Amino acid sequence: MDFFIQNAWAEAAAPPDAGLLNLVMLVVLFVVFYFLLIRPQTKRVKEHKKMVDALAKGDEIMTGGGILGKIITIGDDYVTIEIAPNTQVKVQRQSVSTVIPKGTIKSLN
Repeated sequence: MDFFIQNAWAEAAAPPDAGLLNLVMLVVLFVVFYFLLIRPQTKRVKEHKKMVDALAKGDEIMTGGGILGKIITIGDDYVTIEIAPNTQVKVQRQSVSTVIPKGTIKSLN
């Protein structure tokens, strides 16, 4: 009857080092994630916070939505920017994505 159904043989037992190898691979994976994902992200967050803290009246900025403007007033949480003559918009400080060089807005008009 062996020619219709093959015999099922038991698998050999795994070596006892398999648990240690899995632990080492998990640690290596965490180290790779730290250096490729976590560390660069925290560095970007620190740089953005430093840039937002250094905002000053008269700086030309670009918001996260792509709006270009010149800072008119600065509050604790909000910044008022002038996006066109006599047109002011209040945005959150954290929404400022970039400080652009002065004179950039005039060169774009």
